[in-house]
Amino acid sequence: RSLEGLSEFGSLEELILDNNLLGDDLVLPGLLSFWTKILNLCHITDLECLLDHLAEVTPALEYLSLLGNVACPNELVSLEKDEEDYKRYRCFVLHKLPNLKFLDARKVTKQEREEALVRGAFMKVVKPKVS
Repeated sequence: RSLEGLSEFGSLEELILDNNLLGDDLVLPGLLSFWTKILNLCHITDLECLLDHLAEVTPALEYLSLLGNVACPNELVSLEKDEEDYKRYRCFVLHKLPNLKFLDARKVTKQEREEALVRGAFMKVVKPKVS
């Protein structure tokens, strides 16, 4: 539930946090040498908030995996999601974190990078507000 004390590991490069109770309130210390972050099967729903935070505190991030979270729309999370939802998600993530080399279980392609530059900002999934 908490990453308290993580800042004591100043030269940390890889962090695997699969299957934890980490959610949208996740706060990471600034980790300049950090290049791998794996958050599969956690409780993350707000993709944009997470990506903004990661861009700020882990500028060297090259590998990110969010499979199994609501924020990563695919068949593992919901039968209502399909490959097109996942492609939009990848495009948006690469727009926010352009230095990624791997996203989830796949290498980032040159074509995905180019599409993220052109369309990434428009791939954010917007949900209607509940009144």
